[in-house]
Amino acid sequence: METIRSHNAQAALMSLEAAAVSARGGFACMFSTSDEYETALITERRAQGRYATSRSRLPLAMFAGCTLVVAVTVLLFS
Repeated sequence: METIRSHNAQAALMSLEAAAVSARGGFACMFSTSDEYETALITERRAQGRYATSRSRLPLAMFAGCTLVVAVTVLLFS
C-alpha cells in the first residue's frame, strides 16, 4: 500500500514539474525588440493577403450614385 502511494506521489510530482517547465517556456519571447515583432507581424499579414489592394468597384459606384443624386436635386430645385 505504501509503494502505491509513493508511486502516485512521485508521478504527481513529475507531472507538476513538467507543467512548470512548460509554463516557463511560454513566457519566452522570440523577438528582442518591438520593431522585430512589428516587422514579422506585417510580413505575416502580407503573406495572408491582408494588405492587398481591393479591386472592388463599389466605391466608384457609390460616388457615381451620390453625384447623380446631387445633380438631380440641383436640377429639380433650380
